[in-house]
Amino acid sequence: MNDIYEAVLYSVIIFILLVVLTRLIGKKLLSQLTYFDFVIGITIGTIGGAFVTSEVHSFYVLISPVIFTFAVILTGYISMKSVPFRKLLEGEPLVMIQNGKIFENNLKKIRYNVDDLLMQLREKNVFDLSEVEFAILEPHGKLSVQKKTQYTPITPRDLNLSTTYRGVSSEIIRDGRIVEQNLRQNNLNHEWLYNTLYSKNIRDIRNVFLATLSTDGNLYVDVRNDNPQYIQEVEDDDSVI
Repeated sequence: MNDIYEAVLYSVIIFILLVVLTRLIGKKLLSQLTYFDFVIGITIGTIGGAFVTSEVHSFYVLISPVIFTFAVILTGYISMKSVPFRKLLEGEPLVMIQNGKIFENNLKKIRYNVDDLLMQLREKNVFDLSEVEFAILEPHGKLSVQKKTQYTPITPRDLNLSTTYRGVSSEIIRDGRIVEQNLRQNNLNHEWLYNTLYSKNIRDIRNVFLATLSTDGNLYVDVRNDNPQYIQEVEDDDSVI
């Protein structure tokens, strides 16, 4: 009975410790997992697991994963029922940008730097801060962005235009090999494929890195070693201190 008691007690203690440490690390760990963050996260989990296995002997150590699973389910249930507990456990949304202005104090609260913010904005296809009305960091660490109305793309619905169906493109060629299943699925044959490639001045299918077919019948083709002579640099200048 003593071994069972220790297995339960140590598992609960480690679970609570991991939750506290995760909250201290903050949202950045969830949204921007660098190699360093990854190593730290794995190390913390490994130390916690090693502690339980070193303190609890025999097969009673198998109780630990059961306790962890039950604790996760229980905290999830309590979070669903209790708003204060959910805020304590997961945190709250945080405004990072309002009307194009960055809230530096909120950046400091979660140890966020400008590079982290700009990277998440670029992931949302935002390259100009003046276009942003609101940027809110969600509890799960992702950035939600609302553009100013003058920068919001006009949709067909705004113009009362009808639209056609657009589905997922099919891979027709992958790494120089024809994906036969997708070719048949689109009711196409090799003759059509070779003729289309020939019209694009592609004579050898082995030179095709990727070819995809859109739902409107257009074939996108990417050829090996067709990189442009100039590639835009996005890295920081090392000379900037």
